[in-house]
Amino acid sequence: MADMQAGIGPFLGVFLLAHGWKSGLIGSVMTIGGVAGMLMTAPAGALIDATTRKRMYVVIAAVATTLASAIILLSQNFWLVCLSQVATAVAGSAIGPAVVGITLGIVKQTEFTRQNGYNQAYNHAGNVVGAALSGYLGMRFGMPAVFYLAALFGVLAIVSVLLIPAKAIDDKAARGLSDKQDNNAPTNAFQVLFKNKSMLILAAALACFHLGNGAMLPLFGLAAATKLPGNPTIFVAVTIIIAQLAMIVMSLAAVRMTERSGYWIVLLISFIALPVRGLVASQMISYTGLFPVQILDGIGAGLQSVAVPGLVAHLLNGTGRVNIGQGAVMTVQGIGASLSPAIGGWLAQSIGYSSTFLLLGSFASVSILLWVVFGATLKSECAVTPAVAPAH
Repeated sequence: MADMQAGIGPFLGVFLLAHGWKSGLIGSVMTIGGVAGMLMTAPAGALIDATTRKRMYVVIAAVATTLASAIILLSQNFWLVCLSQVATAVAGSAIGPAVVGITLGIVKQTEFTRQNGYNQAYNHAGNVVGAALSGYLGMRFGMPAVFYLAALFGVLAIVSVLLIPAKAIDDKAARGLSDKQDNNAPTNAFQVLFKNKSMLILAAALACFHLGNGAMLPLFGLAAATKLPGNPTIFVAVTIIIAQLAMIVMSLAAVRMTERSGYWIVLLISFIALPVRGLVASQMISYTGLFPVQILDGIGAGLQSVAVPGLVAHLLNGTGRVNIGQGAVMTVQGIGASLSPAIGGWLAQSIGYSSTFLLLGSFASVSILLWVVFGATLKSECAVTPAVAPAH
């Protein structure tokens, strides 16, 4: 599923650059897609909470993403590329809550953090394989091969999810309810989300983080394609591979860190990684700089891929609104992620790549400030108690 979820992902910028697009317009197209996905994540989470056919949302998303990627191959018209990115983002918005719901329904709350950590490690491993194959096939056969590969992985994702027996998924547990609670979950979703102070702080911190983080990888790829010799497809593939390898390690580390110290410290470390990454990227637009820049990306994203779904499930346990909560948090952080490529693209066009990386990294300072200022409240809420701690 990893290689299929975002279509051609970071390769889109290089592909459009080769067809005469400028960085500002490329960033704008990515932002349009990001906004569409952002608007759909909360409704998608609500649908996942309500449905007893969670596997089908993954199947539909896989088909939609594959078809959307094919559009870009056929035409690089601005509006068709926008349509493709919107379709990819809308389809992708259902996958996150669907996989969380399926996982929670199979292993229940007590094992969720650990199993989600394993899920994310395999997810990042899939990205490594996908990026490596994309880089090789793109160099050997051209960019269309990257699209075909994503389509192939889409088929494999459909087969895999249908191999999960429907009866293995407990629909009450999948939405954060116990066997004794009413499956109708009468609690108002908006009250559940907006009256939970820790959820609001988490969402705001993630929005600021992703405002800086969203454009970092595609811009680093564009900077390399502009300034460095060699095949840009291979360079982008290597950036993904390095980051995803780091994410595998950090996903597994996040499980242990959470079991021992709770979610607060895990997320604080993830926020700190971005300003450091921006500083390094601004000074090292080179093949050497590729390694520390992407390892730092792996630290931030790897920790968050485990800690954020785990913390949301922890905070909303018993409400029956876990998946809409996941979607709501994804929506708010999506505001940052969707605005980031446009802001980063136009900044890079105006003031250069180095200064842009510094500015993007600085956005996470707000995340760090929020997390520290409200530390007293958050530490108690983020603590993993014996009742919900993963079993050893």
